[in-house]
Amino acid sequence: MAEPDRTGPVGADVFASARLGPVTLRNRTIKAATYENRARRGLVTDDLIEFHVEHAAGGVGMTTVAFCAVSPEGRTDRHQIVWQPEAVPGLRRLTDAVHEQGAAASAQIGHSGPVGISRGLGQPVLVPSRSGSPATLAGTPASRADLRRIVGAYGTAVGLAIDAGFDAVEIHLGHNYLASAFLSPRLNRRKDEYGGSLANRARLAREIMRAVRDAAGDRIAVLAKLNLDDGVRGGFWLDEAIVVARWLEQDGTLDALEMTAGSSLLNPMYLFKGDAPVREFAAVLPAPVRTGARLAGHRFLREYPYSDGYLLDDARQVRAAVKLPMILLGGITNKAIMDTAMAEGFEFVALGRALLREPDLINRLRADPGARSLCNHNNKCMPTTFQRSRCVLVPPRVPPTESHTAAQ
Repeated sequence: MAEPDRTGPVGADVFASARLGPVTLRNRTIKAATYENRARRGLVTDDLIEFHVEHAAGGVGMTTVAFCAVSPEGRTDRHQIVWQPEAVPGLRRLTDAVHEQGAAASAQIGHSGPVGISRGLGQPVLVPSRSGSPATLAGTPASRADLRRIVGAYGTAVGLAIDAGFDAVEIHLGHNYLASAFLSPRLNRRKDEYGGSLANRARLAREIMRAVRDAAGDRIAVLAKLNLDDGVRGGFWLDEAIVVARWLEQDGTLDALEMTAGSSLLNPMYLFKGDAPVREFAAVLPAPVRTGARLAGHRFLREYPYSDGYLLDDARQVRAAVKLPMILLGGITNKAIMDTAMAEGFEFVALGRALLREPDLINRLRADPGARSLCNHNNKCMPTTFQRSRCVLVPPRVPPTESHTAAQ
């Protein structure tokens, strides 16, 4: 595939339409992949559809369905969608409903790897190696046969995403999910061709992206979410991220790259910034570990100060190293930071918590460029992913009854 074209001049209007691979988005804003926990038994529900329709009606150029696993052991939650033929009709209903609102639809595709270790799904948890970290000691080191199967499953997932009417797929290479865990020198202590040097540790991510591009062709846009750094000592770091971004560009497998940060295993707040909701997390944990989480939770949920565009300083270093289109994530809450992203050469911006607080924020910013998000970054939305993701500052809407929601 030829090197992707940049989608417009530096300083483009964030509300103007833009090309993303073979797709034209009505504007340059993307609803980031934030796990909704609104599917049930691996199938789309009316509740999940309504969630994304609300964001589409709120003005985003594209909304992202998260997290859809390539295989059963790749889930982080028992209700999570797995890419299988029976899931396609419900996903088609979702994409049709989003398209009716004028927005595009993307599906986040991935394999949880060691991140699935805490959810007790009754499936083997695959890890790069037993690294001495509690996050990997309970896992099963992935064999070469496991990796071949998983790489193939990504290609199958893309084919199903096309059948379901998605405009784009976002491949999860961050947060110490499987591909990211392989990138991490802290979590990957393998002695074979998948461990050791950065080239070896990046092998799985590149194989996944080649399988994805082979399956996608030019029928669907291909994005990847890659860590700037894991936020842990001995983990994947910015200097390596720049090299991997260049390799992905050279491979010609991407239409756009989104940089993220942090480890869902070891340092989740490194991505989110703002308050650490220790008490709220403890409240949703099983009783045996609840007290310990309240007493020692701050060791895991560290607190980092929030600022608008907080990933920009590191992401601009990747921006300077590659020519492919890039998406800026992290603290995108107002028109001013969106304009800054455009001025610095980012083609798109992605919003997460701000849209969970106000699904119509993009329409509001278009009407009043001086408006600001109402999100106060208390991060109490994060523990709701164990039940049904929402902003705790918004009165909960009663979801449709499950008996009426499972797509057939």
